[in-house]
Amino acid sequence: MTARSTRRPTAAHSRLAAVGALAVAGALILTGCGDQTDKGGDTGSANASSASAPLADKLPKDIRDAGVIKVGSDISYAPVEFMQSGKPAGIDPDVAAALGKQLGVRFDFQNGKFDQLIVGLQSKRFNIVMSAMNDTKDRQNGIDSSNGKKVGKGVDFVDYFTAGTSILVQKGNPKGIGSLDDLCGKVVALQKGTTSEGVAKAQSQKCTKDGKKAITLQTFDTDPEALLRLKQGASVADLNDFPVAAYNAKTSGGGKDFEVVGEQIEAGPYGIAVAKDNTQLRDALQAAMDAIIKNGEYQKILQKWNVTDGGVTEVTINGGS
Repeated sequence: MTARSTRRPTAAHSRLAAVGALAVAGALILTGCGDQTDKGGDTGSANASSASAPLADKLPKDIRDAGVIKVGSDISYAPVEFMQSGKPAGIDPDVAAALGKQLGVRFDFQNGKFDQLIVGLQSKRFNIVMSAMNDTKDRQNGIDSSNGKKVGKGVDFVDYFTAGTSILVQKGNPKGIGSLDDLCGKVVALQKGTTSEGVAKAQSQKCTKDGKKAITLQTFDTDPEALLRLKQGASVADLNDFPVAAYNAKTSGGGKDFEVVGEQIEAGPYGIAVAKDNTQLRDALQAAMDAIIKNGEYQKILQKWNVTDGGVTEVTINGGS
């Protein structure tokens, strides 16, 4: 998930203003998600003709000829992306399928660890990354937010959604957590490489500056692992993107495991990550996003997943801060 909001520091700067309660069809509990290295699966139909895919000519020729866009994604972040009946499901796969109709290609979601997705993009394993990934200046510039070091060329983002970080606690909030300040001196579990990790590290520094104890961070490859620690009482909170936090509060244990507390933190855009040197693909995706906003498909997808408040009306490039 993901944020994830690295808002999903690099892979949590990782995974919405006042999104309503998420009521998602299907009873999927995140802790049951699949292996993080397995291939996810195709989203969308086979190649469409140019007549039915009005923006096909905007794609780079190699992708147009192949008829497929390879998507790097951590498919364990419901409701943004998760496995359902052996196939990728959620907001991102649905948006990708709608984009595929405009571009005349299918989107092949390939499962991987969130903090390795940009590496996979830059090594050309993927054409794009679509994984509740927050658009941030650090990611745009190839900076590791955890240490400020240059780690790559950076990526461009096609921004298509908005989400903030939320605090998820055990049902009934037995530890009395109401804000980030309440996490000082406590154990917090979360997915590594996400914006949420950056939020937690910044708060931990604030804690010590204020004369309080630092936060003890437990980081995991996947959000379900962090959720399990919270469920077991080994941590007092999990930080993740609001849609994901709300989904887990609604579905895990029939709504009896978790609840969301406090206000959203640092709301910002999700972006489809594209290599810096692939501006033609970037611009084709922007045009396709504009098209599905105008034709209403985008809004229908957000309505399906009850996340309409996170929708955008304008598709920007590198709009994150």
